[in-house]
Amino acid sequence: MKNKKTVVLGASVKPDKYSHLAITMLVDKGHSVLAIGQNTGEVAGIKINTKAIPLKNIDTITLYLNSARQRDYYNYIVEAKPKRVIFNPGTENPEFYQLLQLNNIKVEVACTLVLLTTNQY
Repeated sequence: MKNKKTVVLGASVKPDKYSHLAITMLVDKGHSVLAIGQNTGEVAGIKINTKAIPLKNIDTITLYLNSARQRDYYNYIVEAKPKRVIFNPGTENPEFYQLLQLNNIKVEVACTLVLLTTNQY
């Protein structure tokens, strides 16, 4: 399996949050993970950053932010030039899909946890 450098945007230290599960599963499956969230902390050995960090060579950004909160990150994500952005359930955002597609970034409306579990990540 190829290591896909992934940014989890909307990361949480709370074990019942899907972003927490995603970080844990990504690490377990051998992917490099960067995490950005509202609160500092650590999940599966990954430090959660509360500020936008420089991004290079990103394969995937997986979103756990609602569409209104995504707006603050539009330019950040486009400038990072990931290969794809995964819109998990509850993060759907047709406005952002268009912007990403105009910048040749693949849009995937899917669940990161399902993709990882079914080896489709």
